[in-house]
Amino acid sequence: MHQYGANQMNQSQTVDYLQVLEALTTAVLVVDADKRVSFMNPAAETLLATSIQRGVGREVGELVPLGITLQAALMAAEQGDSTTLREETLVRLGDANTLCVDCTVSPFGVQSQSGFMIIELDRVDQLTRIARDTWVHERQDALNQIVRALAHEIKNPLGGLRGAAQLLDRELPRRELREYTHIITHEADRLSRLVDRLTGGFQAMDRQPFNLHSVLEHVRKLILVELPEGVEFKRDYDPSIPDVCGDRAQMIQVVLNIVRNAVQAMEGRGQISLRTRVRRQYTLRNQRHRLVVEASITDNGPGIDPELIDRVFFPMVTGRAEGTGLGLALAQEIIHRHAGSIECASEPGRTCFVLALPVGEAQ
Repeated sequence: MHQYGANQMNQSQTVDYLQVLEALTTAVLVVDADKRVSFMNPAAETLLATSIQRGVGREVGELVPLGITLQAALMAAEQGDSTTLREETLVRLGDANTLCVDCTVSPFGVQSQSGFMIIELDRVDQLTRIARDTWVHERQDALNQIVRALAHEIKNPLGGLRGAAQLLDRELPRRELREYTHIITHEADRLSRLVDRLTGGFQAMDRQPFNLHSVLEHVRKLILVELPEGVEFKRDYDPSIPDVCGDRAQMIQVVLNIVRNAVQAMEGRGQISLRTRVRRQYTLRNQRHRLVVEASITDNGPGIDPELIDRVFFPMVTGRAEGTGLGLALAQEIIHRHAGSIECASEPGRTCFVLALPVGEAQ
């Protein structure tokens, strides 16, 4: 009985440790004496964009390709020493994106002779991004309040201006004079539509379950109808992604704004890649979620001006002379109202927008 009780306690402790590892936001991998991965927690799956089924059993250098510095740290861990590698560049398998990480390699227990080692990976840029996103979101909230107030103050006199122009049009005897009133009403209508676009992200949401693939496919087909030649779509969909709850029509507007910007940047000729993935134990805007659906929209256009990249989601910021700078601002507002996030990375030949939407409530 005593031995059974001890075994039961050890088993209970093991389950508790696994639960702790699975709840960590830090990516953790356990490596055996042959330098092969024997365990990885959900945060590691997310960071390395690899499932535990695909990762376990692989040589650690394939999943964490840090070269000779990692090999040296593993050798030190075999001798009982811990090593931390600062601000290493990590390239994920099958993904051209690079990550900046801190990597700590430790022996499994101070006196352990098992040969197992623990690798911890922390995204250096993630903390910076969270701090930046918090600041940007606060600034965006303040800016949105100003926009709403300005929209109200602008539309009221616009209505009066248009009505007065219509009354004047009826009184003017000559056609050439009425052309001026037509210009007034036309410009008043144009400004009114502009204000409607400014406030479009604040419309009430019709929350219903929908699949993100249906949104991406709707936009893809729409663009192919508009431009049957010149734009090529490459799709890499994860068929297992669950539905999310939100306003499908507004989400179509988000994706459409991004894709149309890409088409305009490529001058109607180029490739757009649509990719979806499921992320587990993912943090969105300081909230932990068990499941998150991620969609990336990537084009091979000239890229965004580096001077604009930090302000690309602000209203009235645009790199095109004919642009209004409202599309991405509205996209961000809609995504935030869905408790999600939107990020952008750009360089010449590659611009990528990543949308992340939670599945269910935060933990």
